Parts: sequence; C-alpha cells; structure tokens
Amino acid sequence: MYIAIVIVGLVAITLILHFASPWWLTPLASNWSSIDTTIEISFWITGAVFIAVNLFLAWTVWRYRHNKNRRSHYEPENKKLEIWLTALTTVGVVAMLTPGLIVWAKVVHVPDDAMEVEAIGQQWQWTFRFPGDDGVLGAANARFVSNDNRFGLDPSDPSGADDILVEHHRLHLPVDQPVKLVLRSNDVLHNFAVPQFRVKMDLVPGTQTYQWFTPTREGTFDVLCEELCGLAHYTMKGQVQVEPEQDFETWLATYPTFNDVQSGNGIDLAAGEAGYQSCAGCHGANGQGNPALNAPNLTRLESRYMARQLRHYRNNIRGTAREDSPGQTMVAIARGIDPNTEADLLAYIETLDAVDVDGTLVGDIANGQRLYGACAACHGTGGEGKVLLSAPALAGQSDLYLKRQLEHFSMGWRGKHPEDQFGTQMRLMTRTIHSPERLRDLLAYIATL
Repeated sequence: MYIAIVIVGLVAITLILHFASPWWLTPLASNWSSIDTTIEISFWITGAVFIAVNLFLAWTVWRYRHNKNRRSHYEPENKKLEIWLTALTTVGVVAMLTPGLIVWAKVVHVPDDAMEVEAIGQQWQWTFRFPGDDGVLGAANARFVSNDNRFGLDPSDPSGADDILVEHHRLHLPVDQPVKLVLRSNDVLHNFAVPQFRVKMDLVPGTQTYQWFTPTREGTFDVLCEELCGLAHYTMKGQVQVEPEQDFETWLATYPTFNDVQSGNGIDLAAGEAGYQSCAGCHGANGQGNPALNAPNLTRLESRYMARQLRHYRNNIRGTAREDSPGQTMVAIARGIDPNTEADLLAYIETLDAVDVDGTLVGDIANGQRLYGACAACHGTGGEGKVLLSAPALAGQSDLYLKRQLEHFSMGWRGKHPEDQFGTQMRLMTRTIHSPERLRDLLAYIATL
C-alpha cells in the first residue's frame, strides 16, 4: 500500500516540477517553430506514457498486494492484451516519428534564395567566409591551411579570389533573409548550434555539411560548439548578430577578400625601423622588453598577435581598467601609430633576433609542468605558440610580464570586453590555476622552456 502511494507521489512531484520549472526552450528567433512543435509532441506523448505506466504500476501494486486468502493465476499468454499493447505502441511511435520526418524533409531542402555563408570551426574558434561579387564560394580544404592561408582556400580556384574573409568570432546576418550555412572543420569534430535558431549540425573533418534557417528577430545570439572537441571545448564560443540589411552590408564591407590578404602591401623596413624608435624606450633597442615597465619581449611575439593587440588598445578593448596603468599607456601609444605604417613597424620587429629573458620566479617545476598541460593545447608543448590558434609564444618571455597578464585575466582587467574572443577564453582558463603558489609553479616551469 505504501509503495503505491510513493509511486503516485513521485508522478505528482514530477508534474509539478515540470510545469513550475524555469528551464524552458529559449525564445525562438528563426523560422523553425515546427521543431518546437515536434519537441512538444514528443514531450506530450512520452509524458502521457510516463503517467500511464506509473499509475498502472501503482494500481497493480495496490490491487494485487499480498493476501493470504488469495492465490495468483498463471496466464503466460494473452493475445488480446498483446494486440492492444502492440497497437498503442505503434500509434505512439508513429506519432513521435512522423512530425520529425516532416521537419527533416524541410531541413535538407534549402530555399533557392538563401544566402550562402561558410562557418569554419577549429580548436577553439569560429571564423566565417562570404562569397564575393561572383556569388560563389571558392574551393577550400584543410590541407591548404597555413600561416598565410588560415582559411584553407585553394589558391588555384579563381572563384575564391573575391571571397570575403571574416576572421572574427561574431557573424553578422540580415534579418528575414534565408541563410545556408556551409560547415567545415579544419581539425576535429565540432558542432554549430545557436539555441534560438533550433537547428544544429556537426562539422565533420574531410567533408562539408550544412544547415539553413531564416533569422526572424534582431539581436545577438551565442554560437556554441555542442560537440566535445578537446580540452578547451567549453571556451569555443561565437556570436550571431542579426540586424537590418543596410547595417549588415556596412559591416561586411569592412573585411578583406582572399585576394587582398594574399597580395598584401609593399613593406618598407626602413620606415618600420624609424617608427620603432618610439617603442624602444620601453621594449628596448633589441625588442627584449623591460619587466619593470611591464613591457613584453617583442622578439617572441608573432606579427598577427601584435597587430591584434594594437587594434584592441586603439578600440578600447584592452587597457581600459584603472588598475592597468601600463595598458593605459599603450592605449595612447597605439593611437599614435599611423595605420598606414603599422605593417612596416611589425615587419621590422620580426627581423629582430630572438631574445630569451631569464626567469626570476622560484616554484615547484614538476607541479608547474603538470599545470602546463592545460596551456600546451594552445601554446604548444614547448611554449612556442600556435599561429593558427592565435596563441602567442610563452617560451623566452619575461615571467614577471606573464604573471601580471594572468593576474589581469583572472581579475577581469583584461579579456572582459565582448570583442576580445581570445581574452575571454584566457579568463576561463586562468580558473585552472586557483592560487598564487600554483601560478608561481607554472611560471617557473615556463621559464625552463
């Protein structure tokens, strides 16, 4: 008797928790309301079965409870009952599968007027590509990926010359315009998912997949990788910003084509050397840096990384915290650099001989090596950095500079701006350090690389 009451109570509690739950589907922002309908049908059918089965179980426990004056009747087969159970199960399964098959037929058929966009996933970032004036995306393959061809476009395909490359984690799309999202991975299995759009699809290495949707509401929505893609999987986030057509066109016009990126501009090293004189006061004549001024060793930094940091300083993405006085100094300096000669300056810095800065912090190197395992995925096992992951080299860098930057990340003084994708990832990764002692151990090990 008590067991039957407990079973009925569990059914009641489950229903109360379901209807009182704050966890519902995110507000719909695409044309896929039919997917919501399919999910709701599945909930109603499985919910009805859950209630019916458990109430029947409670009734059975109560109806056939032990009675010494009653004997059980053995009935190995009951064709009438079997027919009813088979028929009801068939109806339930068909009712759940049919809406899904109808929706799937729509998912795989892309409208003729859909705008084609490519989303590329790689550990642990998103980038995007739009067709140029010819309206055709050029051929691409992971085997073409290099430091100079980060999107992996086929140089021999003329269709790719005018493709627009968006090396940024935020994708802009026009509202009420159907979009076919071509999906490609440069390394491992990923998954492109925007909860408000409802559709999601895996990015499979070696092939292309796709999904399509029509954004129906302006706003900014998170892109999630819903496939376990490695150690820093949880940091692989992007955004989709849905906006009016005119704003979208203005945004797209700010990005270069593949031809622009490959051709580049003529570099004037003499002009770069002259421009470096304003940097030498803090970073040294040989680019070795000055830990006392929190000036990093530039000879160990890659030009793309330095260009991104200068852009962040100029645009108030980095160096805005009151506590970051060296960063505030760099804001003024970055704004004083002529954008037309910045490439010359960075090219000159890359010609400087690499300098290693000796470590000064003492710690448990063996423990630091264990902690470094979480860093090696992006920065390399030897601290050499990985250009394709936009991760700077750590080997040869001042440990006092690295210490200050990690402290700034953990305090939210750096990496908090929504436009600083990699800074946001670093803020999440600093949570693995936990204490000043572990930080010293980590930096003591990095100094040995």
